[in-house]
Amino acid sequence: MAPTLRIGVDVGGTNTDACLIDPSATALPNRGILSWHKSVTTSNPSHGIENVINALLKQANVGSSSVASITIGTTHFINAVIEKDRSRLAPVAVLRLSGPFSRSIPPGIDWPADLRELVCAHVAFLDGGLEIDGSVIREPNEAQVKEECIRIRSLGIRSIVVNGIFSPADVLGELQEEKVGQWIKKYYPEADIVLSKEVANLGFIERENAAMLNASILTFARHTISSFQSAIYHNLGLSCPVCLTQNDGTILKAEDAARLPIRTFNSGPTNSMCGAAFLVKDNMEKESMLVVDIGGTTTDVGMLLASGLPRQASAFTEIAGVRLNFTCPDVKSIGLGGGSVVRIQGDSLGQPTLSIGPDSVGHLISKHALVFGGDVPTTTDYAIVSQEDSPTSIGIKQLAEDRLIQVVEGKGYDVPELLKVYQATAKHKLEEIIDRMKTSAEDVPVLLVGGGAMLIWSPENDGEVTLKGASRVITPEYAGVANAIGAAMARVSGMVDTVLSTEGRTTQAVLQEVSKTAIERAVAAGAIRDTVEIAEMDAIPIPYVANKCRIIVKAIGDFDFSHVNTSFGSSFEIEISSVSEYSQKKVSPTSNSPTSTFDVASYIPTVVPTPGRSNTRSSSSESSNYEWHLSEIDLEWISIGCYILGTGGGGTPYPHFVRLREMMHNGATVRIVEPGWVDDEDIIACGGAKGSPTVSLEKPPGNEMMEAQDIVYKYLGVKPDAVIALEIGGGNGLQGLILGASTNMNIPTIDGDWMGRAYPVAWQITPVVWEGERALFLPTAISDGNGNHMVILLFDATCLSKNLTFNSEQLMLSATSERQIERAFRAALSEMGSHVGCAKGPCSGKDMKTWVIEHTISLSWRIGRSIALCRARNDIDHVAEAIIEQVGGEKAAKVLFKGKIVEVERKTVKGHSYGEVVISAADVSGNGNGFTGVCGTAVEFKGRLKIPFKNENILAIAMSDSADEKVVASVPDLICVCDALTGEAIGTPEYRYGLLVFVLGIQGSERWTSSMRGIEIGGPRAFGMDIDYTPLGKFEKPRSVIEEYMHASRTY
Repeated sequence: MAPTLRIGVDVGGTNTDACLIDPSATALPNRGILSWHKSVTTSNPSHGIENVINALLKQANVGSSSVASITIGTTHFINAVIEKDRSRLAPVAVLRLSGPFSRSIPPGIDWPADLRELVCAHVAFLDGGLEIDGSVIREPNEAQVKEECIRIRSLGIRSIVVNGIFSPADVLGELQEEKVGQWIKKYYPEADIVLSKEVANLGFIERENAAMLNASILTFARHTISSFQSAIYHNLGLSCPVCLTQNDGTILKAEDAARLPIRTFNSGPTNSMCGAAFLVKDNMEKESMLVVDIGGTTTDVGMLLASGLPRQASAFTEIAGVRLNFTCPDVKSIGLGGGSVVRIQGDSLGQPTLSIGPDSVGHLISKHALVFGGDVPTTTDYAIVSQEDSPTSIGIKQLAEDRLIQVVEGKGYDVPELLKVYQATAKHKLEEIIDRMKTSAEDVPVLLVGGGAMLIWSPENDGEVTLKGASRVITPEYAGVANAIGAAMARVSGMVDTVLSTEGRTTQAVLQEVSKTAIERAVAAGAIRDTVEIAEMDAIPIPYVANKCRIIVKAIGDFDFSHVNTSFGSSFEIEISSVSEYSQKKVSPTSNSPTSTFDVASYIPTVVPTPGRSNTRSSSSESSNYEWHLSEIDLEWISIGCYILGTGGGGTPYPHFVRLREMMHNGATVRIVEPGWVDDEDIIACGGAKGSPTVSLEKPPGNEMMEAQDIVYKYLGVKPDAVIALEIGGGNGLQGLILGASTNMNIPTIDGDWMGRAYPVAWQITPVVWEGERALFLPTAISDGNGNHMVILLFDATCLSKNLTFNSEQLMLSATSERQIERAFRAALSEMGSHVGCAKGPCSGKDMKTWVIEHTISLSWRIGRSIALCRARNDIDHVAEAIIEQVGGEKAAKVLFKGKIVEVERKTVKGHSYGEVVISAADVSGNGNGFTGVCGTAVEFKGRLKIPFKNENILAIAMSDSADEKVVASVPDLICVCDALTGEAIGTPEYRYGLLVFVLGIQGSERWTSSMRGIEIGGPRAFGMDIDYTPLGKFEKPRSVIEEYMHASRTY
């Protein structure tokens, strides 16, 4: 008789849980669970696995021949990274297939310094890479690969990552990573090769980070999995296949897990969610549900989709300080567990106020909790005392009761009242996290698992738990080992994340085509074809790229255990000593964060006199003779402020921040000066980026920004005296600093810009407001960084008499307006990789001072500094008010709304992202002051706020409960949506249900609002909104950092 039983094992930091399941008997009351066991995790996890499996077989009285599979979940591999264990991490070489791109952003650029030094051993920039439309940037070069293999071997490095631009979309075409992988095998056969496209999806830097961590633990992973197999096959005498659970709730064959161990990093919470789903699947409809796993220190909450798989994190994740984009469950944790410390914070009118956690007695609960004779009140104590008629085997209930009687003596309330407040406080914490994790405003089923479900027992309902936001609360039998059950019953997946053309066919037809590929990948991973179904499907239009969609499809099916090779060969039996000596070198634990080692409040920026400048210039203020030398701290704060001033658009400044920080690490200096520093006859340059954010995500910059500038000033035969950013909002807010750096143009950057915010198109600038519909900045050039340029000139063919030479084709045109220039460049974008650097032609110092919105870099710095101060003071609840103080106070800005995002709609029209976000009033701080909101908690605002956007936020419309609408802010005033938990900006691409936010309204610059033309170009009607502009407040000119600190002494 063929074996049918499944074993699931979950190796945790404290306990190792296991269960034995008969999948043919899951309809029975015991869910087919023949036995389960929980024991303390051993120092060698293989011994613990052996022990729990022995216990399972003994309890169920079955032989080893009846076992069809063993599936293991473990935190072993992620712990090696978190602990930065040099005995388990090997050095890695990276071969980038990127052509001329990404050289300014080396691997590990944003890693913690100690981990970077340990892992990031070598990088080479080779020919290769694709554009977003699949066209080739450069063909891979075998001779380059051979040369690098020789060099890598000489360094003693065995782990190699191959990472190509847009490689995840290279599924049917060039297959560049695979080709290079074959060449490496040819010239360095003993090397361990990791292809980035097999590890993660679109997102060049984050995918490379994941691939590097995966490569670094390969040897350790093979050793660990080999030891698992040895314990199971040799010691226990089993012959079934061994698999590991991965981050998305499905399984990997052991040989695949040994090749891609990073896919197991976050499998623990996933196992619990999948186990909970299994325990209730026949008693509930096929619907999404929240799984609440209450442990000893924290409560983990995740959304289980109707497919039976956990909802995945929608953006980036972070492990050990490293940004990653591999799939992992979207799980949030709060400090509520069995060992959480309970404190009486105060008494108000005879009513106690309690706090729970986040600190916990953890695994020392048997020593410190009241029920064990300790002196620390914990949630376990309160829960046990609350359960008057429920027997418990945990400690001695009377010890806790006696202590609580002492606590309430003379307080004006008794123990039952104290317990009632405890229950309300614990439930409120759960209700808050449940509301944040929901995917709609509707109530959802909640499954309680883990040993801490007793913490919210309700005596008034005979123990039945009710929670706001939950349609029903279920604690299934065997909930204590849900993690092991999830491992035992895990399924198999196949996923595709690619960019495809929709030209000449419907999006649905493209989805069906990709679905077939996903199904084949699931079958190749071991699924039974007849059981495979599509679990997830999404099509995301690519801004600025015609007829292109990012397609994401996942298929899942049951694992075919009958066709798995159960042998494990000598290739797995690799001793841990094989880790190279290179990784044994000493590293000092340091941090990349410049704000981690200084006092934010006492920091003073470096402002110095400009050498050779006269202090007696009558035409300008004294501060115009000084310059601000940027530090990493300044750069971090400016980046934060730029994204807030981007009003949802402009793209995240993060990649530009890490690039400029790396330039500064390598010796670049960045100088900022006031507009008055410039003489009237000086030449002022301007630049910025154009294109799709998706391209920015996958194709790190080359030298396109400087190439465009070089084209303009080579044609003119002059050198500019300073540079100004096109817009301060978003990523372009840092481009002026990058261009002006000493290693680029080596000129100062003006403290100002042409927008004071971000706008969708480059003609929505103050010079066009002041000078009318004509071409102002000619010549203007764009470059794609790969040798292709486009130049628009003022003159006709006579311009060709200039002595110009270029290495590639160029297009020369005349133009009549800034609007026409923008149209021409947008039309060329798709033929130039959908992302270019743009150099606008120069203007005079006199014109710049007429047009500029002054001190916007200073304003960004002040906004970022205010957020840093709130964090340093643990006062993030008041960050909105702190920002308002920096942008001019209550006359210039206000909090428009606070609440939770409950609706998001998006569409792409002519390259721009249009949409609408709706925010419902909610308590974003947990203080409980004000009106009742979506969770039944107290809030400051009522109703909803609706924000239409076109790349940037256009209007803020307050909606009352009776559906009345009122516009409370509009462009050109700034409408900024910020994360209530961090204070930082949330861009329109990042809007999603459940985010807690506050919305700021900031009065726009008088450069926009003082004339009808400014309102016409930058106001509501410029976006098709038929409403009149009403100023939000009174504009307050930002104070210059140079002016404030030019006489300050730097003492920190």
